[in-house]
This record gives sequence, structure tokens and C-alpha cells, in this order.
Amino acid sequence: MNKRIYFNAFHMNCVVHQSPGLWVRPEDKMEQYNDLETWVELAKLLERGRFDALFLADVVGVYDVYRNNRVAALTQAAQVPVNDPAMLIPAMAYATKHLGFAFTSSTLQVHPFTFARTISTLDHLTKGRIAWNIVTSYLESGARSLGQPGLLPHDERYDVAEDYVNLCYKLWEGSWEDDAVVKDRELGIYADPAKVWDIHHDGKYFSSHGCHLSEPSPQRTPVLYQAGGSPRGREFAARHAECVFVGGSNPAKVGEVIRDTREQARQFGRDPSEILFFLYAKVLTADTEAALQRKYNDYLENVSYEGAMALLSGWAGIDFSKYDLDKPVEYVETNAVRSLMQSFIRTDESKRAWTVRDLMKRVGLGGGGPLVMGTPEQLADTFQNWINAGVDGFNLAYMVTPGSFVEFIDGVVPILQKRGLMQTEYQEGTLREKLLGPGRARLQAPHPAAQYRVGIARERVNNP
Repeated sequence: MNKRIYFNAFHMNCVVHQSPGLWVRPEDKMEQYNDLETWVELAKLLERGRFDALFLADVVGVYDVYRNNRVAALTQAAQVPVNDPAMLIPAMAYATKHLGFAFTSSTLQVHPFTFARTISTLDHLTKGRIAWNIVTSYLESGARSLGQPGLLPHDERYDVAEDYVNLCYKLWEGSWEDDAVVKDRELGIYADPAKVWDIHHDGKYFSSHGCHLSEPSPQRTPVLYQAGGSPRGREFAARHAECVFVGGSNPAKVGEVIRDTREQARQFGRDPSEILFFLYAKVLTADTEAALQRKYNDYLENVSYEGAMALLSGWAGIDFSKYDLDKPVEYVETNAVRSLMQSFIRTDESKRAWTVRDLMKRVGLGGGGPLVMGTPEQLADTFQNWINAGVDGFNLAYMVTPGSFVEFIDGVVPILQKRGLMQTEYQEGTLREKLLGPGRARLQAPHPAAQYRVGIARERVNNP
């Protein structure tokens, strides 16, 4: 029996996400990213295609590393202007029944007490279809815009994230008992005050004392995504994540990262099989190889290399305008996205070294990872090979939208479904139940969140 593959659509509430320059094409609709209809129609399309979720990226900050200014980012709309992803979700959820919604929010941008309420609200409104992609931010401009002198060191940002998520867990899991909401019309009592508890948190970075403002939502804690590929990021994922976003074009190396993260999860007492790994992939498909090559060449003509360099410099924390275009690029340890640079520069030691020109072309068409090309049958083979390497699913980016998703849904999805590799109908229940199985609406021990749920009795002692 074939293993089912999970699929998310990878998107962002902006004009240009991972396809610098292609927004100028008449079939691309992201100039209309400010229109709610754009997003509602996308959600309905993805549900028709039986995607598991729409994964919404986000950044706080502007890409101003390239040439030490934001000119290229603004002229090429490279992830700026960018709107809040969470604001899109209620309308899309109302228009769908099963599609999940994962959105990115940095531990830098809002206090966890406020964020916890946002998540609970969205989990209620989506009937338990919400997920949080936990990120620690990588743009210095974002830190400065939020009143900080700059980003904390890379690994310390994960210390902040540990403090952040533990406070959120206490609010989601440890403040309201399961039966605190009674809705007794005769007595006129909505919630039993004896079953709502203050949480107490005095961490190094965050403090909070009081009860959660929202009543328990279907999942309480959302499905947890995380994308850290550095050693510290993998440790964080092994402890907290249910879904891990990985990158790279070499199955053996990506498989090593996956096995390492699973082994660390085992050391934390978790079941490694309950962590799903999603590979970034930009997909290009056509009925024949000749048509595929024509489409590739056509898109290549519209690539904005200025936009690509703005994105790459921001991701890497390196101003690539200072590099010779045709000299090899070596891996440099920076305070930005280390795993992305590793996936680009250390892809395959047997090949010649990457140059800036190589990276420019790769980011221009592939975005933050590999471009996967093929006919529908060839793509199904490729996905199956990646599954054999240890990947569980894919975050699929687009060339143009919604066209790239339409082509995938109409061309590739039927092949995958025929092979038993993709769901033909949705499971009932929350997003966590759809991913992990019936009866799994809430996180289970030994996940760190669960300790706060079972610790209510101890809270009573400390909070009479």
C-alpha cells in the first residue's frame, strides 16, 4: 500500500512571494492580493484539489540587505508590500469546509498573551483548522522596525521562542478546564469561575499573570509548524513541531536532516512518526516535455534578477551585489537563514561550486528551493521518490497564481490519486485529526504543551 502524500499550497499575502518578476504576466493575479475574492477563490480551488492546507508565509521587515537599501525590493515587489496573513483566514474558512490554514507569525512581533487569543479566535472560526508556523525572524530591518537595536544572535532567538511557546501553551492548555463553559440558561451562568485559572509565567523574555481570554477552542493548541534547519532549529523542531518545513534538492541530505530531527524527537520522549516533514518545491508541469521546456523558457524571460537578489540577500544576510557574478560562493555563517544557505551552497559536493549568477537564476525561477519540472506522470514519480527518502509531503510554491495550482490540480492530482498517493476525500475532524488521525484533536503527552493541561491541579495549589 502506498503512503499518502500531504500537500500544502505555499503562498504569501503580497504581490511577489517566490517568483520575482512573474507578477507582470497577464495570467498572474497577485496584483489583486488586496482583494478578498482573490483569496476566497484560491481556497475553494485548493479544496477542490484536496490539498491539506494553505500555508501562508510572512515577514516583518523589508529586504534591504542587497545594496544596503530597499530599492530593489520595492521596485520588484519582492515580499513588500505585504499584508497580515491571519486576516485572510476567516473568509477563506467560511468558503471551505476541510482545507487547513497555516500562517506564519514571528516570536518577535507580538506578545504571546495577545497572540494566544488570536490563535484561539481563529481556531474557533475555522472549526479547528488552524496551524501556526513558528519563526524567529531573520531580517534586521524587522527588528529595527519593532523598536529593537537589531536581531538577537541566531541561537538566542530560539531561546526566545522556547519562552514564547511555553507561555502560549499555558494559556491554551492550562487556563480553562474542559468543562468550564456550562452555558446554563436557567441559572444565567455561561462559564464556571471555579474552573478558570490564572497562569503564572515569569520567563527570561516574557511574563504573564492572569487567565486566557478565550474559551477552549477545538484544538486548543494549533497544529505547530516550524522551519528551522540549523542545529538549534532542528532541536526546537524536535521538541515542539508537528510539521517541519525542510528545503534542499538532494534527497540524501534532506533525509539526513529528517532522520536527525526524528532522533532528537525520540530523545525528548516523542514518537518520531508523528512529526510530518514537508519539502519546499516549486512545480512546473505540462503535458509534454517540449511544452514544458517552452513554458520554462517563457517564464525565464520574465524573471527579475534584481528581485531575486533582493530576496536572496535578505534570506542569507549577505549583500551579493559585492560579489563577482561568476566566482564561486562559499558558505558563510550569518545571523539570517542558515539552513537556506546550506541548501544552496552545500547541495552536492560532486558538482562545481555555485556562483552568484547560478544562485540568481535558481532563485529567479525556483525561489527558496528546487524547481521540480515534469509531465504529470514524471512529477508523480518524483514525489514518490522523495517520499522514499523520508519526506511526508510538500509545500508547493507557484510560478503564477492561480494558474500554477490549476495546472497541478487538473494535471497531477488525478495521477497521484490514481496511484493512491493523494487523498480523494477529506477525513472529518480538526486539522490535527486530518493529519494524524481520528481522536487526535489535541496535542498528547509527551509533547511539552500537554504538561500544562495535566498540571491544573498543581496550579490550584499555587493559585487558591
